[in-house]
Amino acid sequence: MTWHGPTFRISDGEHIDGAWCLVRRRHDLLDEYVVEHLFVYADGLITCDGSGPADLAGLERLLATGKLALDPPHARERREEPPKRSKWETRYPEPRTDESFLAEVADEIRRLAGLPTAADRCRDAVLAYTEQPTQERRLLLRDAYLAVPAHLRVYLLGDMDRQDRPLRMLLTDLGEAVDGDGPVATEDMHHHALAYFTDLAEGIERVRRSRAVPYADDPPGVPVPPVAVDEAVYPRGWPTEPGLFTLRNDYDAPFTYAGREYPTVVHAYWALSAADPADHDRILAAATARRARELAGGTARRADWPGTRLAVMADLLRAKFDRHPRLAEVLLATGEAPIVHIGISEAPFWRDEGPRGGRNWAGRLLELVRSELRAAQSGQTPAARTAETALRAATRTGSQTGENGGA
Repeated sequence: MTWHGPTFRISDGEHIDGAWCLVRRRHDLLDEYVVEHLFVYADGLITCDGSGPADLAGLERLLATGKLALDPPHARERREEPPKRSKWETRYPEPRTDESFLAEVADEIRRLAGLPTAADRCRDAVLAYTEQPTQERRLLLRDAYLAVPAHLRVYLLGDMDRQDRPLRMLLTDLGEAVDGDGPVATEDMHHHALAYFTDLAEGIERVRRSRAVPYADDPPGVPVPPVAVDEAVYPRGWPTEPGLFTLRNDYDAPFTYAGREYPTVVHAYWALSAADPADHDRILAAATARRARELAGGTARRADWPGTRLAVMADLLRAKFDRHPRLAEVLLATGEAPIVHIGISEAPFWRDEGPRGGRNWAGRLLELVRSELRAAQSGQTPAARTAETALRAATRTGSQTGENGGA
């Protein structure tokens, strides 16, 4: 199952991270299955278009009654045909069943909540066994392995050649056939499996040591989940209470930059990109940020724009949040979380596109401005803000040529 994200929902003012995958829902009128999005969230809530909110027990009922399905019925019948070859000789993933899918969903909820998944616990059990290879720890490792959703076990070690075979060899009791039709487990086989995991543990430690120096100034602990600044439309006007939407460049937050007043960051960015002063004024006068972007699309750009637009955007964001303390509070409230800027109205240079890429410079500059606001609040002296100065300089150097698009 492929999980997509990030997404989120707001509950009682709290930002709750989520992810989604594709399932099939039985259409009551057509008596056929249609593809739908299944959303899961860090607090355990599960929703699917047309099926209402549920939890894991509710999802289990929907699968048991056939209201939701992982595959079309004819595809599942085909997939569950008995294998024609030895399980040991041909190691494919176990069939995905409703039970193993429920275990996968439970793992995804734990991942969203920042908790260890079954795969994480199994890898920890592997390392514990290599440190002290006792029978007790081998049995604990077996329990951890069996807790991983069956259809995902083959991917546990990230080894394309051996897959999870070293684990299955080690966890098979002496004198028994591995997988039921493979070789009989022996002491020598267990020693070879232990050597494999010892090499794996030593490799992990080498990577950890190699990262120790370049990662020395990173905050300790588990990384904070990202905050998604998504694109939204409010036909009745912006909400009264400020939220994450105020961090977007099209939000109405007038500010002054280089002696001129601009209604939004979008107005300012595109107006400043224009080579002709008349086009600058025409874009500035646009009724909405969307209209400003449309007008700018047909105008000539300044010759130096590819190399300066990143620095200009950073300064525009500084001007916006300096002018509006309430919006600065929203930005500071994101804490240390990475900021992911999403929206089809912006070019990949500025937005995040998930697995498809995207530079996410709009989100990264928000993080920069956030760090500067925090430094200003702490009352640092100019001499103590050398790092901030370096960060500002970094946004003004280097070439951004070859990246099409705008704010």
